Amino acid sequence: MNPQANLIFIISLLLGTTITISSNHWIMAWTGLEINTLAILPLISKSHHPRAIEAATKYFLTQSAASALVLFSSMTNAWHTGQWDITQLTHPTSSLILTSAIAMKLGLVPFHFWFPEVLQGSPLTTGLLLSTIMKHPPIALLYMTSHSLNPTLLTTLAILSTALGGWMGLNQTQIRKVLAFSSISHLGWMAIIIVYNPKLTLLNFYLYAMMTATIFLTLNTIKVLKLSTLMTAWTKIPSLNAMLLLTLLSLAGLPPLTGFLPKWLIIQELTKQDMAPAATLISLLSLLSLFFYLRLAYCTTITLPPHTTNHMKQWRTNKSTSIMIAILTTMSVMLLPISPMILTIV
Repeated sequence: MNPQANLIFIISLLLGTTITISSNHWIMAWTGLEINTLAILPLISKSHHPRAIEAATKYFLTQSAASALVLFSSMTNAWHTGQWDITQLTHPTSSLILTSAIAMKLGLVPFHFWFPEVLQGSPLTTGLLLSTIMKHPPIALLYMTSHSLNPTLLTTLAILSTALGGWMGLNQTQIRKVLAFSSISHLGWMAIIIVYNPKLTLLNFYLYAMMTATIFLTLNTIKVLKLSTLMTAWTKIPSLNAMLLLTLLSLAGLPPLTGFLPKWLIIQELTKQDMAPAATLISLLSLLSLFFYLRLAYCTTITLPPHTTNHMKQWRTNKSTSIMIAILTTMSVMLLPISPMILTIV
């Protein structure tokens, strides 16, 4: 792709995200979402592969339907209350439609079918954008309307997402699909707590985005897309593979790594809200996703195939990317000891 065109699309993505998260009016938020959708489509389909074109088509159709529902929800609310302010979403029907629209935008169960297919058809760098930046505006809308959302509906969606995200990721061999189901599972954790403690959802999202960015950038550096090639990739940059192991375990939420922090706080908050059964259920369901993270971690560093593909060691790597991966990996693994400081900031 033309570098200038690529730059325009990236700037448009940042612009759309900024417009949505900083607006108070529903029409402006909707405009930001539309700019985002239109800017990511060329980045998904830039390889001109039939699978990439299919992914872009699926993405366009689902996001258009979700945007139409967002507009319909805000118009219904404005019709009944006379308010276009995002925080004044008080009509129950509007709230229900908005929850469905944002679940579709994010890829929550039962609107999750498009996400693994789109991620599988996209390059790794575009997959990183889809899993992190593209989820920020819908999460921001949920945050702003959290006081008027239906807790029962969100808890149901969250538990189903954690269950299906873990269950469907078990038999995958394509790493991008595994990361897509991992994303669905993590969104379940974010959705269950949004009504009770919205700031915890944002903290969970930021830490998830940081760990996912580390994994995508690492996979992009060692050029790996499947489990079978991951097994032989350890000879390229052994130290990077060792850090990928720790990042995967952190994403799984194992102590004493960074990923344990949001899960610990969410379980604590749910227990305070007299939702111990939900906390127990979602914790048990996260064991499903732990299995496929361990599988990835096992293939990354512990497997030593009998016939190793001999790779030339990379004596020269992209310096800026290497520095970014180093910083993100350190943060993905070692933030738990400073959690009191993080909580005072949040």
